[in-house]
Amino acid sequence: MTSNDLTKEGFSGFVSVKELMENKNLAPDLMGVYAIIRNSSTKPKFLAKGSGGFHKGEDPNVDVAKLKNNWVEDSDILYIGKAGSIGGKATLRSRLDQYMRFGQGAPVGHKGGRYIWQLEDHLDLTVCWKATQEEPRDAEARMIQSFKSEHQGKRPFANLQD
Repeated sequence: MTSNDLTKEGFSGFVSVKELMENKNLAPDLMGVYAIIRNSSTKPKFLAKGSGGFHKGEDPNVDVAKLKNNWVEDSDILYIGKAGSIGGKATLRSRLDQYMRFGQGAPVGHKGGRYIWQLEDHLDLTVCWKATQEEPRDAEARMIQSFKSEHQGKRPFANLQD
């Protein structure tokens, strides 16, 4: 699974993290799934201390060796996330806003994908999304399983669980 596959599957947005931080209204007010993509082929530079916020006093940073171990060399997709649920209130806009605020150091409860904020070029990463009619949790799980089947069982870099 690559960013080209996401385009074929109907993902849209494809805006930088920086742009989304500056304007949360770029994301739709609908439930769905989203992905974080790195368009650079250069080796990533990992930060010992990232920009992610401390939630409930817990340090979101991990050792650089752990980041290096999680890196998936042959993939531009770094994280797959979900937003909302059938009958729920969360949307892509609200969830991505929460994620971006976490990345700016706010003590927000968005622990998933926190490894992104320890990448030196995190502001240059690309965010894309797709509204779904099905339960976003199911769409996310299917995407992660598809990724794993193509990458010897490894999840995307910042996905810490299936």
